[in-house]
Parts: sequence; structure tokens; C-alpha cells
Amino acid sequence: MKLFVLLSRFPYPLDKGDKLRAFHQLRYLAERHEICLFALSDEEVSADAMAQVRLLCRAGLVVHRLKRPRIARNMARALATGRPLQVGYFHDALAQRQVDGLLRDFQPDHVYCQLIRMAEYLRPHVGEVPMTLDYMDVFSAGMVRRATQAPLWQRAVWALEAQRLLAYEAAAFNWFQHHTIISDQDRQLIQHPRRNEIEIVLNGIDTDFFQPQPAVEKTCDVLFCGNMSYHPNVDAACFLAEEIMPLVRQRHPAARLLVAGTTPAPRVQALASAHVEISGWVPDIRAAYAAARVFAAPMRVGTGLQNKLLEAMAMALPCVTTPLANNALGGTDGEELLVTKTPQELAQAIIALLDNPSQAAKLATRGHAFVKAHYTWAGATSRLEALFG
Repeated sequence: MKLFVLLSRFPYPLDKGDKLRAFHQLRYLAERHEICLFALSDEEVSADAMAQVRLLCRAGLVVHRLKRPRIARNMARALATGRPLQVGYFHDALAQRQVDGLLRDFQPDHVYCQLIRMAEYLRPHVGEVPMTLDYMDVFSAGMVRRATQAPLWQRAVWALEAQRLLAYEAAAFNWFQHHTIISDQDRQLIQHPRRNEIEIVLNGIDTDFFQPQPAVEKTCDVLFCGNMSYHPNVDAACFLAEEIMPLVRQRHPAARLLVAGTTPAPRVQALASAHVEISGWVPDIRAAYAAARVFAAPMRVGTGLQNKLLEAMAMALPCVTTPLANNALGGTDGEELLVTKTPQELAQAIIALLDNPSQAAKLATRGHAFVKAHYTWAGATSRLEALFG
């Protein structure tokens, strides 16, 4: 099958959730289909990254560089025309002409579009070719939560963006024959009467890459990681460092927290102290997982499946998280991980794992078995492939 794929980010290196999902899906699909990939990027793409992805795109690879002045104009145009800023940021007239030309010349059998921010490129082509939209997660829901937690002067902006995203998510449904999303929790947030037709396509985990490393010395007690400029991760890191870890240190005064991940926001950088290390980009995130005793993901905003939990569990690290994150993961509290909500409860869960290494090891072993059984890229992507006909 000739498959045309549209991505809002170049899918390598694997430093963001949408890039991780896209890369592994491409890796699986490339074994069976002739792929032409169109990807946007707001930064330079390295030669190594291009080489990694070009191997998967036998029918062609086109990268359109988004430039700052044009991004600003595109967002202003979106604001004036009632489209979400999220869509305006990524929709560029020059890129639209490239997409139009690729569709005309490649003549694909199917089009696969990741995220609603790319759907605008396909609106002029509705009805021309079968298309599948991967919502992945629900931007509007995350924006609603962000609006409630933002400084007062920002709330009106985020609330307006949430309303526009909600309407756009529903409108875009009608442009595509098939739709996917990462969890039922997210599916129920799409405001469309036929939302239950959306297919749940999970993420997977590369358990050959993420494996337990029991011989590595433990140099930190608690780990949190991710793209540290992404608002839900910034919120979780601050929540962990400022409200949860002080309670943990009442029991374990020397307890150390490592916050690892690319481009830490100023709020995250400000957390650095004698007890909190902000590492920034880590060349191999497995080193951070292996060096930690407990992984904590106290997510309070955002939607979707947390890849960081899959990675930590695959490396047999005992995990503590919140219901918001576990609703997508589907783990059993007390069996594969610990799930709780308030700062006091989250701190007690971490303390329990630090106090009882044998119980922590049992939890980690069951978590490892859980992700190996339920989260494979081949199994997940085969459900996507079935939609292509």
C-alpha cells in the first residue's frame, strides 16, 4: 500500500511522546507499506536524525522548516479567524502547497495524519482519498486544566483556546474516515456523537531497549523525567519537588530527587537544591531509570498515556502515580504500581517503597510483567494498520 504520513514534528530523536509514537509506528508500517513522509520542524534536523528516518520512507521524505516570523503571523491569522492557536502554529501556506503537491504526485492509497494540528492540511482534500486521524490525546482537555491553574491574567487566553480546540476536535472528526486515540479516557472527551467509533491504539514499549539493570548503583531515591518544557511535566515536577518531597524528607532527610529531561523550563530550573538535581538532557535516559530507587509521576494535568511510566516499569522500577495517569495506563493499584492523589498520600507511597525494598522489588517485578504483556509496538500498531484497509 502507498501510505502518506503527516507529522507535526520530525520523529527523531525520541525526546517527545508524539515523536516516540510516530517513529515506532513508522518502523512497523515500513515493513509492509511504501511510505512517503511529510514532517514539520521548528528546529534544524541533524544528519543522523534524517538518516534514521529516511530508512523508513522508501517513497520519500520531505521536511518543512517552520520559521519564527511566519509562525507568529500564522498564529495571529488563526486568532483572527477563530481557529485554535495550536493549529495556527503548525499551519503554513508554503507547507500547504508542498502537501498538495505530494498528494497529487504520490497518489497514496491512504493518508495517516498524526494530531489535529496537522488536520488543516488535509481539509482541502476531504473525499479525495481515505484518511485516518490519530488524535493521540485530547488537547482541549489539557487546555481546560491549564486554564484553571494558570495565573489569573492568562486564564482567559487558555480558556478561549480550550473552547476553540474542543470545537475543532469535533469538526475534524468529519473529515476523516477513521480515527484513533491513545485511551478510552481520552476518547470520552471528544465532543462528537460518534466518538465511540474512535479506535483505541495504545503505545508500546521496546523491552529489548528498556530492560532491568539491577547491578547499577542507586544514586537517587526518586526520579521524574520527561520533556521538561511541557506544561503537564513542569506542573508535575514542581508538585513533586515542592509539596511531596518535603514530606518524604520528614522520614528520609537525605532523600534526593532527580528531575531528568530536555529543555527544563525556568520554573523547573529553579527547583535545583541540595536535595533536587535538574539534569537537563540525558544522552541515555536508561541511566537515570537504573540509578533510581522509585519513579514518581504525580501528573495533575494533561491527558494520554505516559510513556515515562511504561519505560520505568519496563526497567523494573517501582512506580507511584496519580489516577489521571493510571486511567490511561490501566494498571492495578497495589499490584503493578501505587496510585494515589494528594501530596500526603503520594509521599506515603514513596516512603513505603523506600522503607521496604523487598515489597518495592515485588511491585517492580509485577509492573515489568504488566507492560511486557500489554504494551508492544507490534500489537498496538497492527490495530492502526487494520484501519487502512
